[in-house]
Amino acid sequence: MSAQAAPPYPLTFSVDYPDRDLNRVTTGFRLILAIPLILLLALFAQGHPASAGLLLFLPVLALLVLRHKYPQWWFDFNLQITRLEARIYSYVFLLRDEYPSADQEQAVHVNIVYPDAENDLNRWLPLVKWLLAIPHYIVLAFLYIAVFVVVIIAWFAILFTGRYPEGMFDFVVGVVRWSLRVTAYAFLLVTDRYPPFSLAP
Repeated sequence: MSAQAAPPYPLTFSVDYPDRDLNRVTTGFRLILAIPLILLLALFAQGHPASAGLLLFLPVLALLVLRHKYPQWWFDFNLQITRLEARIYSYVFLLRDEYPSADQEQAVHVNIVYPDAENDLNRWLPLVKWLLAIPHYIVLAFLYIAVFVVVIIAWFAILFTGRYPEGMFDFVVGVVRWSLRVTAYAFLLVTDRYPPFSLAP
């Protein structure tokens, strides 16, 4: 009797592989073109004390601990911010060459399951989730070093061939997926399910 497969993680992330030549000009100048987006990402990134992301995290923390509620409108706002962040990551990491839209999905897909706070979320666990996620931060620090190297190699590959090597593409998408799941657990507080140590969907 085979073990039952685990249900999908409450956050899913994917990027459509560009089955066409990427724009060599915008790829070549991507670092310059992405400066406004990097500044925006720094402003809204969840979990950074100097960022507005902390202002998105603290009210949810307070609502869960004090009222054991996660308002739908706050969830929807955090979901849209997360989707924008994912589009920015995809652009900066050369996965797509469309300039990130503020409101359209484009080819970057992020979905988060809305939690039933009273039944699915422990009201006290949000106080320590950021601490429990420390092993992930350590692994992700090394993975993002690898992503940096892979993106540099992919940059040259796109300039010469117009294509992002598919294995490298899948690796970068996997690392971003892992990172977003940790954010969903530790800072968006939408699930009590501990993130898997995995790049897989």
